[in-house]
Amino acid sequence: MMDSNKNFWEERYEENRTGWDIGEISTPLKNYIDQLQDQDLKILIPGGGNSYEAEYLFQNGFKNVHVVDIASQPLQNLKNRVPDFPESHLHHENFFSHQERYDLILEQTFFCALQPKIRASYAEKVSELLEENGKIAGILFNFEFTNDGPPFGGSKDEYLTYFSPYFKIDIFEECYNSIPPRQGKELFFKFSKKPEA
Repeated sequence: MMDSNKNFWEERYEENRTGWDIGEISTPLKNYIDQLQDQDLKILIPGGGNSYEAEYLFQNGFKNVHVVDIASQPLQNLKNRVPDFPESHLHHENFFSHQERYDLILEQTFFCALQPKIRASYAEKVSELLEENGKIAGILFNFEFTNDGPPFGGSKDEYLTYFSPYFKIDIFEECYNSIPPRQGKELFFKFSKKPEA
């Protein structure tokens, strides 16, 4: 589904055209991770890019962290920064082909990079990848949709149409702790997977 974008993303990393990359973990996700109690959680970061979230988790005792990305360069970047990060937890593949199951999925600038026509497929896929009682949490951009992305914007109401069929909405609100350039443009969310019928 996204294979045609593989070269696009590889080139962005090779040419260092990664404007979404803030060079560190974003504050809303750091604050969320800081209150997680169970370090045995199996966690996935889809479209993880340079994966500062994975690095932060790993350095704080979460050893079952996985990253999937269609581009190989950012996975290598993470491995270079964190040599102990398990090779088997770095998945160089299309997110939509990934097959494992997780307790928690963290969303950070992957959803907004997807072509809008596959947003509903993303919501369905994360539901498939989560264990019963699994959760997805993270950030979605809250600004007017544009066709000239990525990033492609969107609204809370639009996002709910994709996630509501599969998830109970626990938290979905404007971020109070965004970095200054993203102030007022981010929504923090935490959704719990609905019981499978």
